[in-house]
Amino acid sequence: MEEMFHKKSEAVRRLVEAAEEAHLKHEFDADLQYEYFNAVLINERDKDGNFLELGKEFILAPNDHFNNLPVNISLSDVQVPTNMYNKDPAIVNGVYWSESLNKVFVDNFDRDPSLIWQYFGSAKGFFRQYPGIKWEPDENGVIAFDCRNRKWYIQAATSPKDVVILVDVSGSMKGLRMTIAKQTVSSILDTLGDDDFFNIIAYNEELHYVEPCLNGTLVQADRTNKEHFREHLDKLFAKGIGMLDIALNEAFNILSDFNHTGQGSICSQAIMLITDGAVDTYDTIFAKYNWPDRKVRIFTYLIGREAAFADNLKWMACANKGFFTQISTLADVQENVMEYLHVLSRPKVIDQEHDVVWTEAYIDSTLADDQGPVLMTTVAMPVFSKQNETRSKGILLGVVGTDVPVKELLKTIPKYKLGIHGYAFAITNNGYILTHPELRPLYEEGKKRRKPNYSSVDLSEVEWEDRDDVLRNAMVNRKTGKFSMEVKKTVDKGFRCGALQRPWEIFLPRECNYRRPA
Repeated sequence: MEEMFHKKSEAVRRLVEAAEEAHLKHEFDADLQYEYFNAVLINERDKDGNFLELGKEFILAPNDHFNNLPVNISLSDVQVPTNMYNKDPAIVNGVYWSESLNKVFVDNFDRDPSLIWQYFGSAKGFFRQYPGIKWEPDENGVIAFDCRNRKWYIQAATSPKDVVILVDVSGSMKGLRMTIAKQTVSSILDTLGDDDFFNIIAYNEELHYVEPCLNGTLVQADRTNKEHFREHLDKLFAKGIGMLDIALNEAFNILSDFNHTGQGSICSQAIMLITDGAVDTYDTIFAKYNWPDRKVRIFTYLIGREAAFADNLKWMACANKGFFTQISTLADVQENVMEYLHVLSRPKVIDQEHDVVWTEAYIDSTLADDQGPVLMTTVAMPVFSKQNETRSKGILLGVVGTDVPVKELLKTIPKYKLGIHGYAFAITNNGYILTHPELRPLYEEGKKRRKPNYSSVDLSEVEWEDRDDVLRNAMVNRKTGKFSMEVKKTVDKGFRCGALQRPWEIFLPRECNYRRPA
């Protein structure tokens, strides 16, 4: 198993080295014209039978290694989110220098034929995928996929973080501004993963926790908690006067208290402020809680077209190592929210921390086999700019990754050593199951519908005999070795039950670094 982890990690490292070298040699050209293979437009023709722009002929052939999908194993192609311009200079330049990854994609596949999808997700938004495949938009002609929202991208690009989101619900936020504010909060939640902790506080003359039962603390940003908070966002309505000072005091106290408990990410901390204006810079509050160390970054989102209070919000962000952005329409939300990830990634970029991360298990329906959709995990690594003029600024270029079917992990386990009643399983650093005989991600009926929380099933939910979480805690804390635990085993088709001592052995592959705190 360790050898398999090493091979996947080395494939990703080769992609990182090639990407950073290609970018180092590239000079940005705002007038660059480059015809690339757009994954949506390839092989598309106009009414006269001519290929569309960016839609040249792209040879596709069914391949049994990729579930007989029509792919091109010689070239990659590029997907650009629907809300972005295909020929934006930043996109074109990024696609141009990342073209050099094609050779590495093919070389990796030759070295390790068990590899499947390999890709580069750019910080600019485009997604280069190998082997090349055609993407089909939905019935509305839209492809909502943005690689920067995927867990593999976020986990590789940033460190774990504690976040308090402050939402202005004063009277001036009525109407479209409140709609944009709610969408901004929802987009921020999309960028948080299982390693992150958060809470949402609305404020006017008083503080209103979006979930009153969780006041004064932070909760893990797993799928269940994020969906729960999203449901409560609809209950927010605008009235009264915005008293930002009490909200900032509360946010700083929560972050400080939670950090001292040792329960949080013990890494980056941030306050996200969503408002249509601030009448003061509140420097006395920052001097009390955050200066001179500035451990908490402030990110300010100005809602609406007016810029009367923009200067105060800009100052607050810059004075606290954060970022300011203005969101005027719903279409601006996603792209502007993404900017904070670049800021939080800077320490890793400056220190050149090329950490390998592995995600929790998820379902890939494109590679379904006879038993249904395939469980997958992703190994990913960040790509940094090494150009001298940008190195001190910490520029994240993107994230490279490759998918690994969970069944490939199971193939490496010597079953003859497990015995007739033995089995192997793996978990993430959060205690969520990566693979386990009792993990059933699909509903039994038809076996097509996914269970909503299939990727966040805790080990304690299936190893119920581990009542004191001895086994779970040992694995989460990365302990290795052997121990035994009394379990009850049924015999005679469940009519009799007996107790026995079951031995356990915990093994930690060296290449499997799910998360290393910053």
